[in-house]
Amino acid sequence: MAELPVLRTVLGDYPHTAPLKNGDVHSARVRLDFLPVSPIHRAFAPMVRDEAYDLCELAIVTALQAIAYGRPVVLLPAVVAARFQRGCLIAPASRPVLPEDLKGKRIGVRSFTQTTGMWVRAHLAEDYGLAAQDLHWTTREGAHVAEYTDPAFVTHDPHAAGLADRLREGRVDAAVLGNDLPEGDEFVPVVPDAAARDEQWWRQHGFMPINHMVAVAASTCRENASAVRESYALLRRADASVERPDGTPHPTLFGYERLRVPIELVIDACLAQRLLPRRLSPEEVFGPAREVLGSDAD
Repeated sequence: MAELPVLRTVLGDYPHTAPLKNGDVHSARVRLDFLPVSPIHRAFAPMVRDEAYDLCELAIVTALQAIAYGRPVVLLPAVVAARFQRGCLIAPASRPVLPEDLKGKRIGVRSFTQTTGMWVRAHLAEDYGLAAQDLHWTTREGAHVAEYTDPAFVTHDPHAAGLADRLREGRVDAAVLGNDLPEGDEFVPVVPDAAARDEQWWRQHGFMPINHMVAVAASTCRENASAVRESYALLRRADASVERPDGTPHPTLFGYERLRVPIELVIDACLAQRLLPRRLSPEEVFGPAREVLGSDAD
């Protein structure tokens, strides 16, 4: 009997990944060896730079940059994390700021390439006509894709304090936080009607803003395409096992055609914010995955 292929896997903890991690959803054709990486973004640079894992969750901006710069990753048509983003832009309650007053202000963000920051900037442009270069962005971390260089309107300080401390000390006027969004009433959203605007956006577009997708090392696709196909099937089976009410936002999305419009929207936003060196087509983004998965991934 042939030895069962094992894929080194990094996925966050979500209701739709729990069945994979606890074994409720499994396969006789492949085994996913889950490696603990926390916070999840620490897996992104090793994945795109060194193919450190076989199967890995990857922020959509990082994935698109990796494709543009020819890094050895294959992006699967699989979204595993999405969320509404307008409430992620915050300011101190003692020094609140409104979106219309942001021009020229200092905005802190972990990295300019952080996907949450990309969505916040896209929403500011859409809702208030603010371009990325209208604000001064300050960061502490660089891009996961080494070839990318921040634009001139971004200041990078690897020794800067955490975002919450910089807000408290008045070193930035507002900040973008994602999973580490502070609780309590010390900080307030910059967009006062964030939830209502987010719901309106979802009803208009039909999907939640995409944060993380799933990528596979290019070498794994070459050496064990059948294991990659089975892993994709497992991801879809695990997601299908989670009951979600119809007519409500879902944090997952699968399939080439369902992702075509969302991917094009993200590419447009990335180009406007100087996050990509050139325009990518959906065919370039998913072409390598089609070669592995075939046309049945929809």
